[in-house]
Amino acid sequence: MKFSIGRTAFTKGLNTVARAISTKTTIPILTGLKLVANKTGIVLTGSDADISIETTIRSDDPDNMLVIQSEGAIVLPARFFTDIIKKLPEDTITLEVGENFQTLITSGQSSFTINGLDANNYPHLPEIQTTDTIPLAGDLFKQIISQTVVAVSSQESRPILTGVHFVLSENNLLAVATDSHRLSQRKVTLENPINGTYNFVIPGKSLIELSRMIDDVKTEVTLSVTENQALFVIGNTLFYSRLLEGNYPDTTRLIPDSHDTQVAFDSPDLLAAIERASLLSHESRNNVVKITVDPDKKSVTIYGNSPDVGNVEEDLEPKTVEGNELEISFNPDYMKDALRSFGQATINIDFTSSLRPFTLTPTEESESFIQLITPIRTF
Repeated sequence: MKFSIGRTAFTKGLNTVARAISTKTTIPILTGLKLVANKTGIVLTGSDADISIETTIRSDDPDNMLVIQSEGAIVLPARFFTDIIKKLPEDTITLEVGENFQTLITSGQSSFTINGLDANNYPHLPEIQTTDTIPLAGDLFKQIISQTVVAVSSQESRPILTGVHFVLSENNLLAVATDSHRLSQRKVTLENPINGTYNFVIPGKSLIELSRMIDDVKTEVTLSVTENQALFVIGNTLFYSRLLEGNYPDTTRLIPDSHDTQVAFDSPDLLAAIERASLLSHESRNNVVKITVDPDKKSVTIYGNSPDVGNVEEDLEPKTVEGNELEISFNPDYMKDALRSFGQATINIDFTSSLRPFTLTPTEESESFIQLITPIRTF
């Protein structure tokens, strides 16, 4: 195998597949990246068994400066190889595989020889045996991920909760995540109706990596789902993720359908106040912030307390407040995560009682996005 390629295009491809490569793997060859040269271009593959990423650097794109002199395949140590490519002196790189998988990399006056492995020993990527594909707007799907993945569980004791639950049917998409202390739910109407119904759970870690690969420009992402794998296609890149096994709990019953007290805030204003209150609450073993609502006085007060350091109290001016008096305590980190996911929106916070979960929703299209937080008992 021998080819020459532009360093910029090669580095971009290597960075893409590196997202899937872990140094902590029980399969040694997966610490490497697979490189295949064929008629269409260079195919790079990285995998950690949970996620796999394959990207093609096409020879018909002049920006890639790719010239393939002979075809072949090799597995190279990912970290060393990527570091070498990034530091080479010239814009053009030549790579040639010789006997015993020894690989010569040259650029300008610089040359490296590194030991490769037989590509035939690299695990095969999952086979997605379906012709049904679901087109998704990249910027919207990226937003759905960022709004829901904050609520996935980090505890492996209930593996199903470490993922986001997706339900797709006709032109509706529902995404839900919960760690049993908080919940995030997003509903979207799809532009293109789909055939059939899909119900699956994707690990939160997979979605975070996928989100980083989706540009903010309106890239289309195409999704295919089988029994235990999801495949996302973004341009010349394929992103495979395993699906979590098991039944996701029914979360619809967790969301209250009424409230006794409602407060409206601009999300950034409330977030700033919670961040100030949590400066002291983080010093306490409990990490609790308390909020009191007095509809008669149209006032909301936030308290943060650390016995060792001191306390903080701040009066806020809500946009609206109605209902009954209330005093409720909660984890400020959950509240900050929830508020950040609303961006600049104006939100309603609906309370039923000091011991029942409360919800945050945008004042416009409140059905489309719900964050739920369970309060903390302080007595």
